[in-house]
Amino acid sequence: MISLPRMLARVRKPGAVAPTPAPRVLCVGDRELPVVVRRLRTARRITLRLAPDGSEARISMPEWGRTADALRFAEQRRDWLAAQLARIPAPVRIEPGSTLRYRGEALRIEWREGAARRPALQPGEIVIGGPQDGIESRLRRWLEGEAMRLAGEDLAHYCARAGQPVPKLALSRALRRWGSCSSRGVIRINWRLIMGPDFVRRSVVAHEVAHMTHFDHSPAFHAHLAELYEAPIERANRWLKAEGRGLYHAFG
Repeated sequence: MISLPRMLARVRKPGAVAPTPAPRVLCVGDRELPVVVRRLRTARRITLRLAPDGSEARISMPEWGRTADALRFAEQRRDWLAAQLARIPAPVRIEPGSTLRYRGEALRIEWREGAARRPALQPGEIVIGGPQDGIESRLRRWLEGEAMRLAGEDLAHYCARAGQPVPKLALSRALRRWGSCSSRGVIRINWRLIMGPDFVRRSVVAHEVAHMTHFDHSPAFHAHLAELYEAPIERANRWLKAEGRGLYHAFG
């Protein structure tokens, strides 16, 4: 017996574009949650996560797994997804008087008419001047600049410890990863880490530097990372798991 999709494939004209498959969604409470399924060579079981900003559910599964099993896995965990969505606070407004996190500290945004347009750190606050309607974009650019500066210092430090040349550093706006190390030797660090504590950002940089020697997550990689990073890596991992989602509350 030939299935309908196979029959359609046989009669499709040369050069015709295959129809785009319908997006996968899961009804969770009163909303439709997009579901992204990824097959990973290293996966040994099906795992389910919620995107840090609550925009989608993410399923990772072995290459040999069935998509139907993965979707059923997610359906059986609707209550868990609903509970995770409920934990996501409303987006933080970036305006005078509101709070912004910087290097793990909650700072009040203080707008002053005569202050400089560039943000300046004061005890317990960030002082900024210029047009009020541009505060959010200026603060974001400043945070990205700080992320590049501090991550650059971290990168030089851990490359020296690893005996590696310092690679090109770039900032990432990814929703899935805190950092990455490409085969071309470029390390990307999520700019939002500047809002978390220093030890968390440094752990991510150290992780990516360790990938310059071991491009995998083998025991040798983890042993190398333990040599590079000066604190228990588990502490940083626990912080990211518990608090990382909060780094997406500001700036959309």
